[in-house]
Amino acid sequence: MTARLLAALLAGLLTPVTAVAVAVDGPAWTATPGPGGDRPYIYAEGAPGAVLEDTLAVTNPGTEPLTVRLRADGEGSRIALAAPSVTVPPRTRAEVPLTVTVPPDAVPGDHRAAVTASSGGHESRVPIHLRVSGPLLAALTVEDVSLSGGTIRYTLVNRGNTVLSPRVTITADGLFGEVLRRAPGGLPAELLPAGRISLTENWRDRPALDAVDVRVRATAAGAPAAQGTASVRFVPWAWCASALALVAAAVALWLRRRRGRLPPAYEQATSDRPLARSGA
Repeated sequence: MTARLLAALLAGLLTPVTAVAVAVDGPAWTATPGPGGDRPYIYAEGAPGAVLEDTLAVTNPGTEPLTVRLRADGEGSRIALAAPSVTVPPRTRAEVPLTVTVPPDAVPGDHRAAVTASSGGHESRVPIHLRVSGPLLAALTVEDVSLSGGTIRYTLVNRGNTVLSPRVTITADGLFGEVLRRAPGGLPAELLPAGRISLTENWRDRPALDAVDVRVRATAAGAPAAQGTASVRFVPWAWCASALALVAAAVALWLRRRRGRLPPAYEQATSDRPLARSGA
């Protein structure tokens, strides 16, 4: 840790807090990106080997001093905090300096990290979004599409090096036209590079008798549209078995009744007719 960062922490980057809204059931303190705490995450961008600086804000709206422990979790980067913990006076916000060092061999694209603050059994995670300079590729694929038991299964895979926010449309075409069009929920807000997620979608009103092609189409900003397909035939085997049983019973009854209608003279003649003899 540089002497400047330590000096900044020891000097106490403490800002009085005059009014802080605290939820009744919420935590008594917050950890956010500094300095004002109005950013959803810390953003850093640089080339391999770069050292990037930012701050973490810890706010104590209570009436007693608060000690918060800090832990850095990096992925594709190295995060250093000015200290492993910070003690914040009552109604005060402390800004803790931090650095993000991009490894010399870092892969270009998007990486994720975070700083976790903990105190009194409560944890607050501050995301860090790092973009390593270099060629960027946005690529999304749809794989392993299948349909079984009324459940459509598919997998989304991020084949690029940028974070994607996928959107999906599921359609199905039968012998007589479209039988399904749906935009499923439950999709991930972010799909990290090299990340994959397997998803399912229930299809309760599927046809009972049809040949269907299911298509899963996925899109994401900056990436070409991707599609996966699966074909399935719906056959009501229980209904078919019942129908065949009814047909067989009807044929047996018809044959029985037909034999019962034979004239008595015909049956007598048939029974009295001598067997043909072979030979000269």
